[in-house]
Amino acid sequence: MSRKARVAVIGAGLMGHGLAQVFALGGHEVTITDSFAANLDTVKARISANLADLGDDPEAVNRVTPVGDLAAAVRDADYVVEAVLEDLPLKQKLFGDIEKHVRPDTILASNTSVIPITKIMAGLTHRGRALGTHWWNPPYLVPLVEVIGTEWTSPAVIETTMALHRTIGKTPVHVKKDVAGFVGNRLQHALWREAVALVEEGICDAETVDTVIKAAFGRRLAVLGPLENADLVGTDLTLAIHRTVLPEINSRPGPSPYLEQLVAEGKLGFKSGEGFRKWTPEEQQELRTKVTQHLKAARAKDTEQR
Repeated sequence: MSRKARVAVIGAGLMGHGLAQVFALGGHEVTITDSFAANLDTVKARISANLADLGDDPEAVNRVTPVGDLAAAVRDADYVVEAVLEDLPLKQKLFGDIEKHVRPDTILASNTSVIPITKIMAGLTHRGRALGTHWWNPPYLVPLVEVIGTEWTSPAVIETTMALHRTIGKTPVHVKKDVAGFVGNRLQHALWREAVALVEEGICDAETVDTVIKAAFGRRLAVLGPLENADLVGTDLTLAIHRTVLPEINSRPGPSPYLEQLVAEGKLGFKSGEGFRKWTPEEQQELRTKVTQHLKAARAKDTEQR
């Protein structure tokens, strides 16, 4: 694949328009399609607004071409990435349709967050060119992309995909085994499981959980990963700590009954105004703004260090 690839993005919603934006900003020609006309009609305006907000090249949007027909969107693509709903049958059908209209060497990628890539791609004729690329939201601010191969994926396809994402300023990592949740979401939701358990068991309230993380080890996570930290303090100390604390940590294999109760009661978080905590519209906007500003500052710092 040449440095300037022809990329097709399937899905123009929350993630899809961001993927198209980043590829276009990296100099690649992008087609984008969506089964919902409203998403496609507004995609260039949303990308333009993001570019303006970030101070990025406004001309990048001109490299994005919305296309109403799936076959036309993928026909000339070197690389196709899907960013539709987290629905396994939908993704399986979509890739079956895509395969009918692309070259045998076109790389096919799914942006699923947790579904094993093997399940999504099992029905393809040319499975060696299929893999997963899990981006994080918002895709134009978070640098990581998890590249997940299956038992069929060609090593050359993995390397080409890693290289392609480096050209657009992302930080690709190779996930060597295709497991549900990959690396990032397995780590994230292991933390969430214990966070929910602490509240469920009356050890502390939800606000305390979040405060402890943000005001303690969360401060250093951006520069000190957990295994770096284990080496820093010593594997012997880590072992001693684990012998004491791991038997006490929640290991329930399914969702928390407390979480299930919140959902059953309609306490859905921001969308209903209450989840683990109550949220006014003003508090919701304040938190969203704080997260966005933090990610923008981190992105600016990364750019300065390149």
